[in-house]
Amino acid sequence: MTGRPRKHSLTLRGHRTSVSLEDAFWVEVQRLAAARDQSVNDLIADIDAGRGLTSGLAAAIRVYVLEQVKAGR
Repeated sequence: MTGRPRKHSLTLRGHRTSVSLEDAFWVEVQRLAAARDQSVNDLIADIDAGRGLTSGLAAAIRVYVLEQVKAGR
């Protein structure tokens, strides 16, 4: 694993986009999606829908992952 962000391609609600995340966050996103029986794209679409316009998508994903890890999920 590397500490440098890497770009990942996603499809959110039919639109292609990419997000740069560190490997540790990407691994947790995949784990959380699997635990919820969701695809990564669907989980990130949910995060995207709830973030509002005040933060970028990558930051919203990092905060979501941190909150879930702290909650023990």
